[in-house]
Amino acid sequence: MRMSNLSGQFRFAIFSALAALLLIAGSIRAQEDVESVEDMTAKYHFLSADDTLAVLEEEGRLKGYIEVAQPDDESDDVLTFDIIDGTREKSHVKFRTNKIHGKYYRFTGTVERGKGHEEKDPDYLHLIGDLDIVRVNSDTGKETVQTVRVNLKSFGRSERPED
Repeated sequence: MRMSNLSGQFRFAIFSALAALLLIAGSIRAQEDVESVEDMTAKYHFLSADDTLAVLEEEGRLKGYIEVAQPDDESDDVLTFDIIDGTREKSHVKFRTNKIHGKYYRFTGTVERGKGHEEKDPDYLHLIGDLDIVRVNSDTGKETVQTVRVNLKSFGRSERPED
């Protein structure tokens, strides 16, 4: 009786190990099946409806700008923060803008495919991560950082502001 019980435990252990290996292999295959983003060049919705992030990717380097509409009580101008340092390695994205009126932006996160099926569709790409809004005191040089978790979705062709 002990021998058949041992044999049953052995078979159960082998079955459990095989099941675990199949689950791990399926998880790895699912990660490989995630559609990678070859080029993240696009315009994205930014913090408010009137703001835009435009990114141009060239060989892992990022260029572009953020256009931020000013509150009506301040001005009707749009401030353009240029991306002065930006990189992409696989899905990891980082960029920093120039400083205007003691303020600049930093982003660290990932680029992912969204729900859009084609490049022209809204929500084709997402930039997901942490956006730092950095304000620099002009007298002391001290930085105050406000970090916002963002999911910036790409514009569709029909909703893109005119270039």
